[in-house]
Amino acid sequence: MTPAPGAGSEGTKKKRRRRRPPHRSPQLHETTTTESPASPSSEKLVEKKSLKSSAHPKSRSDGQFGYAKRVDEVSAGGLVIDYSGSRGLLIGRIDQKDATRARLLWSLPKGHIELGESPEEAALREVMEETGIESEITRALGVIDFWFMAGGKRIHKTVHHYLFTETGGLLAPQVSEVDEVAWFPLPEIIERLAYPDEKKLIARYGNLDL
Repeated sequence: MTPAPGAGSEGTKKKRRRRRPPHRSPQLHETTTTESPASPSSEKLVEKKSLKSSAHPKSRSDGQFGYAKRVDEVSAGGLVIDYSGSRGLLIGRIDQKDATRARLLWSLPKGHIELGESPEEAALREVMEETGIESEITRALGVIDFWFMAGGKRIHKTVHHYLFTETGGLLAPQVSEVDEVAWFPLPEIIERLAYPDEKKLIARYGNLDL
């Protein structure tokens, strides 16, 4: 009868060894750390995030705005005043946003400066091509620049403007480029112009007398 308590104590010790709660927690911790870096989806997600964060500033440093490439253009043109000194010459293009295609947007004649041309030479050529009117430069009016989107590109355009006096030619719009050309009394020029930058340019020189 004496060994019976000892047998019971040994059985109790075996039950305690099976539970061993302090030794299970480090095993769970090791499993968590080994599974986390081994997950391919988490690695790809981190890579994608890092690529996106680096793509945006790189595009800006390459001269782009967001994902639209920046293009710089330089043009020349201006306002031609007729023989009488009382009228100015404008070109009209159909407003593409007008469903009726009846509205014209009036602006100053101008165009791109070609290779080897000075702004003055380009301005005289463009006025002749777009309006049919020959002219000579009287003085500079100023330079304006603006931005617009075209063909998926962000265009930065700089335009040199001059004041001209009519010397000859026949009034005729350039085919496929201009829809209409017309003379307007000088006091009406600012009101007729469709674009704010050109309005401000002409308003700055309120007296257009030659």
